[in-house]
Amino acid sequence: MGSQSTKIVRTSKMASSADVQLFIKKAVTDNKVVVFSKSYCPYCTMAKEVFQKVKQPMTVIELDERDDGAVIQETLAQMTGFRTVPQVFINGNCVGGGTDVKALHSSGKLEPMLIG
Repeated sequence: MGSQSTKIVRTSKMASSADVQLFIKKAVTDNKVVVFSKSYCPYCTMAKEVFQKVKQPMTVIELDERDDGAVIQETLAQMTGFRTVPQVFINGNCVGGGTDVKALHSSGKLEPMLIG
């Protein structure tokens, strides 16, 4: 699955909700795995640990470490229908949160998703 690498994205506040939507869409389109996370969240840690275990590089966007984190989280809620973190995207598709990623891994369904 390639070398293990985590890219953490921290940037300043975006100007508009359209900018936030564009940022989210670009992040999930340009990266195989994106985890919208909060650094203190145990479910976020659970998801990130699964990807580390399978040596899958991921882009982590720590919402609590960004000035615009709340706006990103609200925009994600509008896009996905839920506002909890983590929100994990694989190949541009939201696959859920930490327990969902763990269940996909336990059932053997995660690795095929990472290959495609």
